[in-house]
Amino acid sequence: MRPMRLSLRFRDRWPALALALGAVALALAYHLLFADLPPPSALVARAAPAATRITDRQGRVLAEVLDPRQGRRTRVALGDLPPHVVNAVLAVEDAGFRTHPGVDVRSIARAVVQSIVAHEIQSGASTITQQLARDVLMSPEEREQRTLLRKAREMLLALRVERAYDKDTLLEVYLNEVYFGQMAYGIEAAAQTYFGVPARDLDLAQAALLAGLIQAPAAYNPLVAPEAARARQGEVLALMVKNGMVSADEVRLAEGEALQFTGGTPAFRAPHFTVYVRNLLEERYGADLVNGGGLQVTTTLDLDLQEMAEATARRYVAQLSENRPNEPDHHVGGAAVVALDPATGQILDMVGSPDYWQPRDGAVNVALAQRQPGSAIKVVTYAAAFAHGLTPATVINDVPTSFQTQEHEPYLPRNYDQVWHGPLTLRRALATSSNMVAVKVLDRIGIDAFKETAHALGLYGFDDHQGLALTLGAGEVRLLDLTAAYATFAAEGVRRPPNAILEVRDAEGQVLERWEPTEGVQAVSPQVAYLITDILADDGARIGAFGEESALHLSRPAAAKTGTTTDFRDNWTVGYTPELVVGVWVGNPDGTPMVRSSGITGAGPIWHDIMEAALRGQPVHAFRQPLGIVTAQICEASGLLVTPLCQRQRQEIFIAGAEPHEMDDSYVALDIDEPTGLLAAPGCAGPTVQRVFRRMPAEAQDWADEESLTPLPTRSCAETLVSPGATSANPPAQWNKTTASNVEISGAPLTIVTPALNAEYALTSELPAASQRIEIHARLSENVPASRVTLLVDGQPLATLDAPPYRALWQLTPGAHTVQAQAVDGQGQRIASAESHFTVRTEVPWAH
Repeated sequence: MRPMRLSLRFRDRWPALALALGAVALALAYHLLFADLPPPSALVARAAPAATRITDRQGRVLAEVLDPRQGRRTRVALGDLPPHVVNAVLAVEDAGFRTHPGVDVRSIARAVVQSIVAHEIQSGASTITQQLARDVLMSPEEREQRTLLRKAREMLLALRVERAYDKDTLLEVYLNEVYFGQMAYGIEAAAQTYFGVPARDLDLAQAALLAGLIQAPAAYNPLVAPEAARARQGEVLALMVKNGMVSADEVRLAEGEALQFTGGTPAFRAPHFTVYVRNLLEERYGADLVNGGGLQVTTTLDLDLQEMAEATARRYVAQLSENRPNEPDHHVGGAAVVALDPATGQILDMVGSPDYWQPRDGAVNVALAQRQPGSAIKVVTYAAAFAHGLTPATVINDVPTSFQTQEHEPYLPRNYDQVWHGPLTLRRALATSSNMVAVKVLDRIGIDAFKETAHALGLYGFDDHQGLALTLGAGEVRLLDLTAAYATFAAEGVRRPPNAILEVRDAEGQVLERWEPTEGVQAVSPQVAYLITDILADDGARIGAFGEESALHLSRPAAAKTGTTTDFRDNWTVGYTPELVVGVWVGNPDGTPMVRSSGITGAGPIWHDIMEAALRGQPVHAFRQPLGIVTAQICEASGLLVTPLCQRQRQEIFIAGAEPHEMDDSYVALDIDEPTGLLAAPGCAGPTVQRVFRRMPAEAQDWADEESLTPLPTRSCAETLVSPGATSANPPAQWNKTTASNVEISGAPLTIVTPALNAEYALTSELPAASQRIEIHARLSENVPASRVTLLVDGQPLATLDAPPYRALWQLTPGAHTVQAQAVDGQGQRIASAESHFTVRTEVPWAH
């Protein structure tokens, strides 16, 4: 019976033994898991980090990034900070800081539920004390872990820290340690970096913006992402109201304050680009590794091109802002430039402002800001149109037209030159930046087609509620993204996203990332891209809007487009050659309007000079025409195939299958009773002559009447009413030579190509007078063996030419003018064209 008594005695003692064993196990686990936690007294201990070096593509140093916590910090006492600075941080980071013991049980429970649902850690629910324990006391390797063990160690360390220090001490340490981006650790460094003021002078709006940076400094950096920073500032202010820290009236004042930013950090080269790269690195690797990991970063930047672009932007902004006799101050304070290699997407330069160190907004990188693009976005509309069957020869009437908005309100677009131009081919409409035609094209293809093409090109700042105004720049884009979209056209429709980094190595030389060439994505077809390029490179097509040899004209083939927004708040020029794309924005970072500064006068000269300087000495390359492009001789009045009657024709390009097959019907030949100018009929006095008239579309008839264009005759000399479309004669099989006595017969073998009959041009004080010229161009039938052609303006010889092309430039002069061409053929017979009438007006605001 004795063994039984021993067994019962052991069972009686088992609970105590198990408890003892459990205690030993817990002690052992605690020792293994938590014994190596650093002591709270190590709260400010640091190890000297290695510097991260950022270089351009040739290895020239742009910046060396040192951990600002090593000797570049100005500490500030908690009592020296305004209450709204402390409250802003508490509201957004830890509203219960004053009451919890170092961890917030409710927040932890909420985070656990979120993590269980998502099957991964979603939220750390970290208090300010936990952030201090993690960011200051833990090693960089442990900080990067997202495990429950690391979280448990963090919480235990936070509880220890709370027992060692009072709340004010912890809050003061936190405010002097937390990272705000831009190499700024601590509230004092952040105040100086972003606003150039001491922390004690921060107002509510500034404090809320800085507090919002703590959670994600790279994402909310106001110098790189001003819209995101402003939205985050609003969230902080809302939390302050929720927690009773400020009133609604105070918030309204703070939200209405226009913040002014400063660079605030030690000088470095290509500052906007370097900050951009630093933010990319922080997003990918974390601030600790960037600040103290000794990374070696090779970027895509060409420092020579960068510094040239910076100097060019500074020079032109200074010129636009200086007071000159008889010229207004254009009130231009900013410019931004981006250059890309279209074959790779590599960023070759990025200028965010003329002077990064300028105290007022100089550090704001407008190349990354959302701004309205004006007419520079029209390429998206036309690319979508060409993909949906329209062609450069499609004719649309540039006449007053009203559209219905989604709110059932009338929408009447206006052209920037305040002039209607009648029927226009899409080539001329895009080249001269007709607003009305662009809206009609968008109305025809639909907003969904526009957005689909925009998204393929990497542009996303568009909403349906903006309606047809999207094609005039109602949405918003970044200069970097718009330049990349144009790079897609330069690369034959292949999109390659902008890239800033070639290689990143760690402190031991191991490659963390390296850029590799990619095939890219075919965003638009090569044929559509070529149509856009051919139009944007057509100096002749845009001469009527921008003048001859404007800022868009280079010494080599180049495609370019300008844009100007309402009230001159933004103006743009984006253009390219096969090997380089440059985008330029000019305006004021705070969005205030400029004075009479358009894309052609503001951004255009900067673009021109940068392109010429960057490509100087390089081989000249033409844009490659892809397979699937065909040509046809078309009549510009209709976009259809030419007949002998057509008075203005050109060779046009088409995507194969979209070329016209119908003959032009916009010109008709009629027998006219010469004494009366009416249709010839039996019994009229005669003689009868044949004249050619242009048949206007019904939609453009009012425009033609207002322009006093010669209408199609509707009555005969016998006062017999006939149909407006009737013809009393067919086009003649061949044209006979005429003499000086009947030079009024139009449709003769010698015709005026430009200017068009009753064309209207406008002078402006914003362009040099010498550049405001138009082309006088005559065409002679191939079967006429002429020896010499003379061009006359207002009866005075302009030029005498012995061989085609018969064209010359004429300086615009206000008033009504006539153009005529006269020729002498090989037999000495004289030939003359009909006269073409046009008008030149003065002082029209140019904004394209």
